[in-house]
Amino acid sequence: MIGITRKRPNPLPRFDRWRSNVLQAPVFFGATGLCGSAALALSLIDKSGRAQHWVARLWARACVAASWSRLKVRGAENFRKHRVAVYAANHTSYIDTPVIFAALPFQFRILAKKELWKWPFIGWFLRRSGQIPVDTADPHAALSSLGAGVRALRAGMPLFVFPEGGRTPEGELQTFLPGAAYLAIRAQVPLVPVALSGVYDLLPIHARHFYPSALTLEVGAPLETKGMTVRQIDALTERLRAAIGAMLEPAGQGIEERGKAHKQVSETPMEQEGVR
Repeated sequence: MIGITRKRPNPLPRFDRWRSNVLQAPVFFGATGLCGSAALALSLIDKSGRAQHWVARLWARACVAASWSRLKVRGAENFRKHRVAVYAANHTSYIDTPVIFAALPFQFRILAKKELWKWPFIGWFLRRSGQIPVDTADPHAALSSLGAGVRALRAGMPLFVFPEGGRTPEGELQTFLPGAAYLAIRAQVPLVPVALSGVYDLLPIHARHFYPSALTLEVGAPLETKGMTVRQIDALTERLRAAIGAMLEPAGQGIEERGKAHKQVSETPMEQEGVR
């Protein structure tokens, strides 16, 4: 597995394209089909979603392993400081979701674009496991989806959101939509910033081949929302974006070098524990 930061070259060398086509992609799609089928079968007997989430974590770890990339989690002490919270991350790649499921050590629900529900296996899993679709083209439908998210939070289920609304085209942090802040304020739960580094170079938007890279998921300190009102959504959204931007890896600085500035560096649960 790759353990150093590597910038994705353009064009991608022939060997990297061959490796992706022959070795990595078959494992990725094979794991998706196998785990998607298993999750569907389990959904018939387990209505809580725990078994399906267990399969999702297994799938996510298989996908990260197939990418030949090493995943590290920083700031893991900020996981579950609060039993229920909204977790929000920058959106860089299709592999963001496997990284999230591989790293978060608890069950949660994810808010994602409605279009994903049309995909074979992935869409089936999303539908049967109680994930929450967001129709970004219809403001009324989007508001209804956010209402479902608030209800999930109040019922004790953490949520994960990509507030940019879509993957970044150039790797830069985009404007944040207010949904994550709205959910956190309406449910009066903390908003936890999460920064993903290296995943863009692994598989950016419109790319078809993996390029192994050092992946980092960094969890920031929770942003409290108790006492806040919906009038403060924009201000909280800006605080969230600033917190994620501050955690993103500075250009030209390697992960190992940057790690010296952190008191805690923990390996992903893939490397620390068995699947829960």
